[in-house]
Amino acid sequence: MTQRKSKVAIIGSGNIGTDLMIKIMRNSKHLEMAAMVGIDPLSDGLARAARLGVATTHEGAEGLARLPAFDDIEFVFDATSAGAHVKNDAFLRALKPGIRLIDLTPAAIGPYCVPVVNLDAYIDAPNVNMVTCGGQATIPMVAAVSRVAKVHYAEIVASISSKSAGPGTRANIDEFTETTSKAIEVVGGARKGKAIIVLNPADPPMMMRDTVYTLSALADHKRIEASIEEMARAVHAYVPGYRLKQKVQFDEIPPGAPLNIPGLGRISGLKTSIFIEVEGAAHYLPAYAGNLDIMTSAALATAERMAQSLLSV
Repeated sequence: MTQRKSKVAIIGSGNIGTDLMIKIMRNSKHLEMAAMVGIDPLSDGLARAARLGVATTHEGAEGLARLPAFDDIEFVFDATSAGAHVKNDAFLRALKPGIRLIDLTPAAIGPYCVPVVNLDAYIDAPNVNMVTCGGQATIPMVAAVSRVAKVHYAEIVASISSKSAGPGTRANIDEFTETTSKAIEVVGGARKGKAIIVLNPADPPMMMRDTVYTLSALADHKRIEASIEEMARAVHAYVPGYRLKQKVQFDEIPPGAPLNIPGLGRISGLKTSIFIEVEGAAHYLPAYAGNLDIMTSAALATAERMAQSLLSV
């Protein structure tokens, strides 16, 4: 007996949307591609979707609403921009109040969602925000430390290949730092968070590398390391190219020589340094574009769980 799948649409026929489409068609157990939406009639994403038998429109969300497939669509992935997502959400929800949106932009209309950390709390949410590529890669690590010791401060540095940063990424740099910093606190559990992104022009292109620094209360090093390794395995389950690059490093900051953290003052405790590499699956994007792959993988994992929960109702 064939299990029913939830029909989905993707708005945004660029690199992220096209990679996500291929992932859904290759790997999804609970989702079925129903429509690919863009604004450029000559985009490669729309052409590929048409060849694969997926309904297409180059007229944005308005065009999606006119497709016969729209009546059956339960989930919409938005891989456009923060500003466009605000309009798309309002437009689609007015037509179909029960539709579920998975937001791959930094718009953050809905709650921040990092599947391995907090998806259970938002399994029925009408709109969830996938934070950013840096957030998906690093917030699980902050959360891993937070479940062992109180985290006063967490700082992440996401370094990605300049070639993997398209116009959308570059246009949203300010939103990236603001959204990721806030999500480090709200989802990761840090009292204060800070995010930095580096576009590396190296040629040949480098893979995504992320460094996570946390300053927490003193705690057993082995317990923190075990928590981090367990979390890395959980992320790896839906992002196969996600891995710890080297051993976790610890430095104890004594009360006599505390660190001065802006907004928090002088703090002592335990500094934990975590080093991550993310290799893309190369379904559509090159393997070095792990920053894009982790977004599509996290979005797919989120919608899969949501669709599975609908089937169990």
